[in-house]
Amino acid sequence: LVSSKMLFVFAFQTGHTTGPSLNNDKLYKFAYSAEVYVDQVKASLQKSAGYRISSGVDVNLLWRNPDNDDDQLVKITIKDVQVENVNERPAAKNIFTGKSTERIIGKDYLEALQRPMVVELVRGKVKTFYSYQNEPGFTQNIKRGLASLFQLQLHSGSSREVDISGKCNTTYHVRQDQVTKVKDLDSCETEKKRFTSHNRILDVGTKATSATVYVLEDSFIKSIKAEENFVFVLNYRRKTGAKIVSKQRLELKSVQAGMGLIAAKQVAGVIKTLDPNYVAMPLEAEPVKSECKKCPSLSEHWQTIRDHMHPDKLSKPEAAKSFLSFIQNIRKATKEEILKIIRSEKKEFLPQVVDAVTSAQTPESLEAVLEFLDFKDASTFILQERFLYACGFASHPSEMLLKSLTEKFKGDVASEEIRETLVIVMGALIRKLCDREGCKLPAVVEAKRLILNRLEKAKKGDNVQMYLLALKNALLPEAIPVLLKYAESGEGPISSLAATALQRYDPSFLTKEVKETMNRIYHQTRKVHEKTVRTTAAAIILNSNPSYMEVKNILLSIGELPMEMNKYMLSMIQDILHFEMPSSKTIRQVLKDMRAHNYDRFSKMGSSSAYTGYITRGPDVSSTYSLDILYSGSGILRRSNMNIHVFDRNTELHAIQVVIEAQGLESIIAATPDEGEENLDSFAGMSAILFDFQLRPVTFFQGYGDLMSKMLSATGDPMNVVKGLVLLTDFLQEIQLQSGPTASAEFMGGLAIDISGGMEFSLWYRESKTNVKNRVAMFVAGNTEVDSFFVKTGMETSLETETALDFISTVQFSQYPFLVCMQMDRVDSPFRTHMTKYESLPSGRRYTARRGKAATLAGNEYPLHQENSNMCKKVFGAKSDSAGSWF
Repeated sequence: LVSSKMLFVFAFQTGHTTGPSLNNDKLYKFAYSAEVYVDQVKASLQKSAGYRISSGVDVNLLWRNPDNDDDQLVKITIKDVQVENVNERPAAKNIFTGKSTERIIGKDYLEALQRPMVVELVRGKVKTFYSYQNEPGFTQNIKRGLASLFQLQLHSGSSREVDISGKCNTTYHVRQDQVTKVKDLDSCETEKKRFTSHNRILDVGTKATSATVYVLEDSFIKSIKAEENFVFVLNYRRKTGAKIVSKQRLELKSVQAGMGLIAAKQVAGVIKTLDPNYVAMPLEAEPVKSECKKCPSLSEHWQTIRDHMHPDKLSKPEAAKSFLSFIQNIRKATKEEILKIIRSEKKEFLPQVVDAVTSAQTPESLEAVLEFLDFKDASTFILQERFLYACGFASHPSEMLLKSLTEKFKGDVASEEIRETLVIVMGALIRKLCDREGCKLPAVVEAKRLILNRLEKAKKGDNVQMYLLALKNALLPEAIPVLLKYAESGEGPISSLAATALQRYDPSFLTKEVKETMNRIYHQTRKVHEKTVRTTAAAIILNSNPSYMEVKNILLSIGELPMEMNKYMLSMIQDILHFEMPSSKTIRQVLKDMRAHNYDRFSKMGSSSAYTGYITRGPDVSSTYSLDILYSGSGILRRSNMNIHVFDRNTELHAIQVVIEAQGLESIIAATPDEGEENLDSFAGMSAILFDFQLRPVTFFQGYGDLMSKMLSATGDPMNVVKGLVLLTDFLQEIQLQSGPTASAEFMGGLAIDISGGMEFSLWYRESKTNVKNRVAMFVAGNTEVDSFFVKTGMETSLETETALDFISTVQFSQYPFLVCMQMDRVDSPFRTHMTKYESLPSGRRYTARRGKAATLAGNEYPLHQENSNMCKKVFGAKSDSAGSWF
């Protein structure tokens, strides 16, 4: 005779497909525990928040299929349930002290939990899970978690398995009497709610693992140890994060004499004999959500945060914090509750309410704000603009949002500026939906077709610009030929806009045709182009893997260009070399040729410049600033461009761009315009990109008459480009733990922002000044929680900061070369982090542990090139106390 142990080992070695087998007439008594821990990512579990549910578990065989030994019906009963802290804690800090299990869980729930469940195992897999229909979802899920542990196969290999987590890829590794089951949690098909931020840098990185180790003896389970780990970290600050650890243990304590088998040919007969109230249920967890009994209504919550949302307080972290909490509450609210606040609020608070309602991105919030806003009424311009910008910044926009905006655009819109903003935002939404594989959605197809068709038919320059700005946001590959056409054959501003749109594409999209067109524009082989367009074309060439000859031709052109453009191009080449940009290697090869690299070419005078430097260099993300400024030969600004980029190893985020452009101002100082710029209309304006989203440009003045009236009626105040509250990080993931409870991780980052800029001009002192002011306050909040209905445990984390960044360029054009001083300053920035771990009961009893840090990042004047430093000394050395006037 061969023992059952030898048969079992033989089954492993030959790859036999049977599952674990229970003996007849036996009662298997196990000790079971399920633990959850919540803490910071690198923290030891000994100090984590959490709890443990422990119990006895009785298992016995009810029926074995007479035609198939691997088809077994098993009864599993939970008994003697205990709830306690996962770590030892003094009585004063223990929320369970003095409370019986019945009081903690509730009498009805405890009875439901201890009612037996029945599982049909076929070849070790759970074929059917039987329980009572009207039991609470949370007790059913704890039973499902226990039943899922009994699912295993006794040979190595992978398969798709259904258990409490859903349908998941599962891999088994078998070695003698030990089986390891690894579940790929990212592969699980489940209905759990999840959304992420659009850009990876602003998002949350996640990692989830699940492993279960079975030790077997005499063909059945001796012990099981299961562990799941969920890790969440902010990609832009990996110190800020959280982890959830869930552990299950099942250990065989004894085997006793048990009930005999029920005689039947089919499972249905056994179940009917056992208890006709049993019903077959899915093994996958059912949705369970605790109701908040003491939570304030939306109106009550708004009253508690309202003061922080006053326009005068928007540059403070408290405004961003209130904005985030308001969004969370709006996401739970009905359309009627939202409309009640919008319709009753005062004028100065309404823009902030619209920011939050739009950022909530629920069907109810969208319906509410669209019902409130009337695009046929120009008097609510500010609210319409704030709504549209919040749509442009949407973290996970829906197809319905794009469809709604497209319908508004086709209808009557009172303000031409709002109409422009509508189509610009539609472009941004097209890109975000396409990035999430939504390019073929009907609303996206319609919006793309509308923009491209209307651009083709547009006659007026303003209309052309509007659709080009939309394409600058959409970044559609099929729009590249259209942009090339306008870049090469369009008039000044149109050509410049099309070129800057092409500059935003990833270099992989810039084909041979694109580079040939950019070379024709730069070298003016077909027509004369403005300096702004030519320098953009050169930047595109140099940023898209240029050939040796392309670089050589650009270098040979220096010396033949208008004076300030010579200096600008030299500065751009030197910046590429200094910052070791991708094309620097090719440039160094070309510079070995003395025809391209000689003193005459590299000693050109002028004040234009381009410079790039680091703001921060960190292990998670780094950020760079770049300042470039191009003048006309007479010393008047043509373009100043300030950029901040944030990047990690894989992704880049264009955080801020502020461009001030001016043209046709030479007549003011009786100077001669540069070649190709003799007939330009007087114009100055500002354009901004914020977090990869191109905003509607702002005009300071248009035409000579407008210029003179602005000069005479100037107030000295800068013009606002964007002001409001932006939802930057928006991450939510609901998790079904294998042990039964549900968990969630939510991270939100809000930004209160105010960007303004202007040009100051003094004819008397022959001096001009451009000033770009960036005021920002940021608040990031994370809440990671495990909810077992009768107890909640979790961790809240937050970080906050506020800062101001100013870019000032001063030009004195009373002599040539004129004096230019550029300054980029950041003020002292307070930085605070907080962390709170908690455990709480529905009765209100709560344990919390808090920790916080505060620091100040010292202010900084960012260094530019040495030439600029020397020039600033001259400007401020010779400067008298003068006051100019604003346009």
